[in-house]
Amino acid sequence: MASLDIPTARVFVPLLEPARDKVAKGGRGSGKSHFFAGMLVEDSMAEPGESGGEGLRSVCIREVQKDLAQSSKALIEKKLSDFRLGEGDGFKVYRDVIATPGDGLIIFKGMNDYTADSIKSLEGFKRGWWEEAHGASKTSIGLYRPTMRAAGSQMWWSYNPRRKSDPVDVMFTGANKPTGAVVVTANWRDNPWLTNELKQERDDCFRLTPDDYDHIWEGDYVSIVEGAYYAKQIKAARAEGRVGRVAADPLMTLYAVWDIGGTGAKADATAIWIVQYIAREIRFLDYYEASGQPLATHVNWLRDNGYGKALCVLPHDGAQHDKIQQTTYEGALKEAGFATRVIPNQGAGAAMQRVEAGRRLFPQMWFDESRCAGGLEAIGWYHEKRDEARGIGLGPNHDWSSHGADAFGLAAVAYTPPVQSRAIDYSQLSRGIV
Repeated sequence: MASLDIPTARVFVPLLEPARDKVAKGGRGSGKSHFFAGMLVEDSMAEPGESGGEGLRSVCIREVQKDLAQSSKALIEKKLSDFRLGEGDGFKVYRDVIATPGDGLIIFKGMNDYTADSIKSLEGFKRGWWEEAHGASKTSIGLYRPTMRAAGSQMWWSYNPRRKSDPVDVMFTGANKPTGAVVVTANWRDNPWLTNELKQERDDCFRLTPDDYDHIWEGDYVSIVEGAYYAKQIKAARAEGRVGRVAADPLMTLYAVWDIGGTGAKADATAIWIVQYIAREIRFLDYYEASGQPLATHVNWLRDNGYGKALCVLPHDGAQHDKIQQTTYEGALKEAGFATRVIPNQGAGAAMQRVEAGRRLFPQMWFDESRCAGGLEAIGWYHEKRDEARGIGLGPNHDWSSHGADAFGLAAVAYTPPVQSRAIDYSQLSRGIV
């Protein structure tokens, strides 16, 4: 059997040691996928050992995989070609699987195809490589991890961070990582074999689409999505220093501007912006979002954070009766001691009216960067849904960002500019001229 001598970039050396979880995260051009593809071939060769036995069974996973073109199969085939490995070495490429030495195999699956019962088919697999793991759902991860329990099994994860709240990033960058997890961050500068073509692509991205550069090439979180409604406005606010530390005026009214969610497991989130309108300045002081929680939870957050006297600004459905409790948010908040104001139904096109109000007033807005981080992420992501086939926009895309963005737009709609008073020439009063 052939022996392999695989050059390894220094950044990936920690991943060569045994570990149940091996994680490589970062931007484009780092070589993450090439490293794991090469290591999977290497481990497949080593598993039968000199005494023989069953070959290594491995699964390459993505959250959604509609066909093999979206899988890692082509990259693994390229590694086999680069290493000059074929049937004589125990490898044979089929349409949907790759056979490996000792009757082992590599399969390619989308986790969304598995159920609590079908996932059991992965028992006995010793390698699982989750490519583009930023798209992994919490449910899929929960199904997958306990299934990979064979002795010596390893789970590999490669991804470009997208959001701080993505389940895989919470799992491996939060305070409580899986025991023994090895995590490395790799970007283009860590790749000693970066091609001239990739270098040119990176330079072009920096020059042509600078808003995307940090995420694509430096592995930073997405701050502004292409086509986001407020992309230019957020960029301008940061450049002008309107995103930073923002203090509340103790003499001015605090407003809690809501987007109302629900209490079910699959209900929309409830979002609240804490805002002050000070002359022509709109200060966004804090942001809150929670899914599936009762009204009491939101009220307690307001009180616990010093907003117990805030005036609650509600969308028109705040005055509608809850289908289960036969009460209104407006009435419940009044009973809890809050003053309220309900914005009337804006009718057809209400979402875009809120967007236009937000865009118009953005130059007057200031944001506390720390306390409003979640809200800034939401409005930086909020974008148009498009019909690519016809090249037309279909209005705001309803996703996780909609709730924070809708509350933000409502804060703009609720703003009333200060009344301008004109100067009076008192010398003219005696003649009755004002």
